[in-house]
Amino acid sequence: MAARFLSLADVEEMLAISTRQAYALVRSGELPAIQIGGRGVWRVEASELEAYIARQYARTRERIDSGQL
Repeated sequence: MAARFLSLADVEEMLAISTRQAYALVRSGELPAIQIGGRGVWRVEASELEAYIARQYARTRERIDSGQL
């Protein structure tokens, strides 16, 4: 069974981004996440990460189609 929640370290690895970039995505609300406990432990639901990736593909297609790349 696949894990429902991913750590930010998992997200960083899957998207090949830095820790700073992962936190920025969460803080901006672009990548929905929940905070567990009082120590700033963040978790991203796997389905939310997949939805974020799909939005990024759509955004990229729009930019290509409009000639903004």
